[in-house]
Amino acid sequence: MIMASCSKVPVTNRKQVKLLPESLLLGMSLTSYQEFLTTNPPAPANDKNTVLVRTVGGKIKLAVINFMKSKGLSKRISNYKWDFNLVNNSTVNAWCMPGGKVVVYSGILNYTQNETGLAVVMSHEIAHAVARHGNERMSQQLMVAMGGVGLSLALSQKPEETKNIFLTCYGVGSTLGLLAYSRTHEYEADKIGMVFMALAGYDPSDAVTFWERMSKVSGAKLPQFVSTHPSDENRIKAIKAFLPTALKYYNPVASNK
Repeated sequence: MIMASCSKVPVTNRKQVKLLPESLLLGMSLTSYQEFLTTNPPAPANDKNTVLVRTVGGKIKLAVINFMKSKGLSKRISNYKWDFNLVNNSTVNAWCMPGGKVVVYSGILNYTQNETGLAVVMSHEIAHAVARHGNERMSQQLMVAMGGVGLSLALSQKPEETKNIFLTCYGVGSTLGLLAYSRTHEYEADKIGMVFMALAGYDPSDAVTFWERMSKVSGAKLPQFVSTHPSDENRIKAIKAFLPTALKYYNPVASNK
């Protein structure tokens, strides 16, 4: 039997039903993250782009911690062990596992172009994790693929299949795109991410610029990040509509810390 519990997503306050224990997902995250870095060694700590990724990540991390504390939601991220890495891979991708395990692929840096552009991407992916979208997605997939069994039972009976579902839900590796987030999740991560980047000292107006730039990429050149993160006219309109709210959180001083 699957036990469901209700909560609300930070920022949007959407009612959310969680079907999987976050503690198990955090355990899977740590194992999968270590395995990924073993087969995909991160760029050196002194690499200028690694420094950039960790600088942006550190600012967003602090913004998330302070925001969640201000809303009485610190428990939601209490078990996060944040880590930020860059891997030299031409794939246009970035992801965040439960527990704050963030990886940026070097291929996406051609599209982010600068520090604020990178903040748009990283805050968006971190927003997915904080909002527990992967939990919702994986819950749905267990219902479809395994008839609704609990995660612990799925892990014991079909560990490899369960692991693959997990990796796919969080956009890790070659499985990216098989289970794209829903439109609701994408719009939600846009909004939450804009708040996080604003609190971190990055102008959320750049989210509009970034997604407008990505929307112009089409055809054979369309990167996976765009194909699995729809960048259509309605999405950009939604980002523009939310911008006045995000700007209320904008703290330019934070970017200098």
